[in-house]
Formats: sequence, structure tokens, C-alpha cells
Amino acid sequence: MKSSENKTAILSKESDYLKEIYQVWSNRMTANPNMTIEDLRSLFDEWEKPTFEPEDVTYKTDQVGGVDCLWAYPVGCDKTKVLIYTHGGGFAVGSAASHRKLAGHMAKALGVSAVVLDYRRAPENPFPAQLEDAAAVYQALLASGIKAKDIGTIGDSAGGNLAVASVLKFRELGLELPGYVIAFSPWLDMELTGSTLESNADTDVFITVPLLQGMIGMFIGDDSTKVRDPLANPLHADFNGFPPLYINAGGAEVLLDDARRLHARAVDAGVQATLSVVDGMQHVFPFLAGRAPEANEEIQRIAAWYRAL
Repeated sequence: MKSSENKTAILSKESDYLKEIYQVWSNRMTANPNMTIEDLRSLFDEWEKPTFEPEDVTYKTDQVGGVDCLWAYPVGCDKTKVLIYTHGGGFAVGSAASHRKLAGHMAKALGVSAVVLDYRRAPENPFPAQLEDAAAVYQALLASGIKAKDIGTIGDSAGGNLAVASVLKFRELGLELPGYVIAFSPWLDMELTGSTLESNADTDVFITVPLLQGMIGMFIGDDSTKVRDPLANPLHADFNGFPPLYINAGGAEVLLDDARRLHARAVDAGVQATLSVVDGMQHVFPFLAGRAPEANEEIQRIAAWYRAL
């Protein structure tokens, strides 16, 4: 299936914004290695800063299936079609508020509504609480009359893991599977075996192995068997019968190999899978939506992929 590594000779000046905010975060975490989870959550709620406010999108606070959520409704969108957005942040930080603008851009590009989950976060609620919340939302949408084929799961980083793993959970529950899955810079490998963890360590200004190790500890605790559980580490999953899958990543990020391996495993299982890698870009570069051409062009590629399904 399709794979593209888009080589960009010169990155836009606007794309520097994400790199700069990641560098500030890294500096702050290095200066305060004992930062509390509350402080980390405050820091990561700044993730909305790179994203310009999408025009003609309204928002609504709600509960779906007992889970706190935030709806994004582009003007004129088809509300019978829904993106379930699971935010990134190592399963422990990030929120619907930090990701609502990105979800709004995606919903607008696809002409659908989006529901951004404030799922239960680690360490207070370790694995599999996040998947249980995603399943509750999915089941509630189905019960409301939304068709499975008109639902897509989408997420970034750890939320990209959840966008993939939630579909595996739906299958485990015997539910009809959604129509498609979109994963931005998915963090999948709880064993941390990806080759780009080392080869891209000098170009990724944000994600480090120690940071990932800390997040793993909060997500799955000390049970070493869980690092290979397909619902925690989808690189060990069976992808037969999986919905069409779009994966993207930045060429500069340490988690690039996770995206490549997910694509390879999906293709091997016969899944309609697309991988888009944009050279030189950082982790979850679509956060630059509305600001930088690299993000805007990627969102349009995803929209074209969606329309062709």
C-alpha cells in the first residue's frame, strides 16, 4: 500500500514555532526533573498554542457514554459522521482543550463532526482505562444511530496508539468496526525498540527515551508482560480485517520507526494503509494547522484520502 516520505528542501519559517515550543518544554523539564504530574499537565496544555483557531467551527462540552468530551462542529458538517479523537500526552497529560483546535481542523477538512475525549489519564487510571473510555464512547455513538462505517478513530502520539488500539478493543468486544483510522506520530512500542529512537535523537527536540520510560511507568506500571499486550503495544496486534489506515509522522522525530512498523504490519495483513512522512518535521507536526504550510498540506492529503475511501 501507499507510502511516501515527502522530502522538503526548505522548511517553512512558520514550522519553527512547534520546534521552539518543544525546546522550551524540554528546557523546563530538564531544569525541573521532579516536576509534578499537575505541573506536567499545565505544561502540556500549551500544546494548543501552535494551532491556529479554525474558522467556522463551534464547540460543545458534553458527556458521551459517561465520558467527558468536547464536540467540534464545523459549520455545515455532516453530524451523522463522527471522528473520535483521542489526544496525545503519554496517556497521562494533554486534554480535550489542548487538542480541540486540531480536531476542529480535521473535522472541517473531512466535513464531519469530531468528539474529543477527556479520557481517564494515568497514573491515577492506568491501562486499560483509556481504552474502556474509548469503547464506551463508541458504543454510545452506535446506540445513538451513528453507523460504524461513518465513524473514524483519530489520535496523536499516545492518542495515536489509542486510535489504533481502541479498534482492536472494539473487535475484542464483538462490535462492528469503524470505517477508518488516522494516526499522527503514533507512539506504539512500549518496549522502546525502534531504530529511530537512536538515529533521530539529535533531530527530535522533544521526545527522549527517559521521557518515554517515565510515561510507560505511569501507563502500565511494573508489569513487564503488558509491554507486549497488543492493546498497549499494537505492534504485536493482528491487523487482519482492520479498517483503512492513514499514518503520518515527521522525518525528524524519534518515534518515526513506530509509524513505519505500523504501516508494514498493516500492509502485511492486507490492510489499505497509507504512510506519509514529511522530512524534517517534528512530533505531531499537524499541530501547526492553520499556521504552517506543511501541516495544512498534510491535512489536505488526509482529506483527499478520506474522500477516496
